[in-house]
Amino acid sequence: MLNHSSDLDLMFRALADGNRRAMIDRLSKSSASAGDFSAQLGISLPATLQHLAVLEQAGLVITKKQGRVRICTLDTGALSRAEHWINERRTLWGRRLDALGALLEADTMEEDT
Repeated sequence: MLNHSSDLDLMFRALADGNRRAMIDRLSKSSASAGDFSAQLGISLPATLQHLAVLEQAGLVITKKQGRVRICTLDTGALSRAEHWINERRTLWGRRLDALGALLEADTMEEDT
């Protein structure tokens, strides 16, 4: 469980940056090169490569060098793990709120009688 938690920490830290989220958005449409990101985001190539390294370390992006070009693709499995974690929390809180609503409704019915 601890390893799973640290993986999620890396992922959410990576997604905390707007440039990296823009890269993920772009990769959700198709693969792209590091140069494409640099031009799209208006940041230097070294900064782009640093952002890509963070995304790759978090398991969100897979990069492959083809000649002099670094091609990036999205690892959708990583996003699915984050989605699963979020959905577990949503389900838990939904149940808790349902139980609270039932308790309040029972309390209101008791007061009415």
